[in-house]
Amino acid sequence: MNRLVTTTYLEMTSREEFRPSDSMPGYFGLKRVEIPCPELNRFFYVTVGADWWWYCRLAWDYARWRAFVDREELETWVAYVSGTPAGYFELERQRKRNVEIVHFGLLPQFIGRGLGGPLLSATIRRAWDMGAQRVWVHTCDLDHPRALANYQARGFGVYHVASNIECLPDQPLDLWPGARTP
Repeated sequence: MNRLVTTTYLEMTSREEFRPSDSMPGYFGLKRVEIPCPELNRFFYVTVGADWWWYCRLAWDYARWRAFVDREELETWVAYVSGTPAGYFELERQRKRNVEIVHFGLLPQFIGRGLGGPLLSATIRRAWDMGAQRVWVHTCDLDHPRALANYQARGFGVYHVASNIECLPDQPLDLWPGARTP
């Protein structure tokens, strides 16, 4: 199906613009993925992105995933709640000391528990610690309804908005039968 999708590009050009959310709960932890693991990044991409129409990488073969994750410029971090993987983020160092938040999100069962703000704050903090001069991200109207507000609440400002017709599957990805039933 063809659908008009509006993408919003946001940036933070100074660490002073960063407005972190409340501190992370004690049961919330982060670990960097030290050994590139295409299976892990693909798992998070598919599971986090299923409801938000993340489909562009679905056709990637193993070699392409491996090439994506096995780069010095890319960092993958996993968020844990009581020892259980709950979400992730990917950060990419780019030219001119830009750092892009490539992907960010929570697994479905952890959405709505007040973790989005703390996880995004940890993401931004790590981006600045990587020596960023500018941190940027993009989101679109297919994303979680609170995504844009969360980015703006943390201090990101909009620098560009674009709309394009995209050919999307008829339905978001179905992880497996019954995965969306409460």
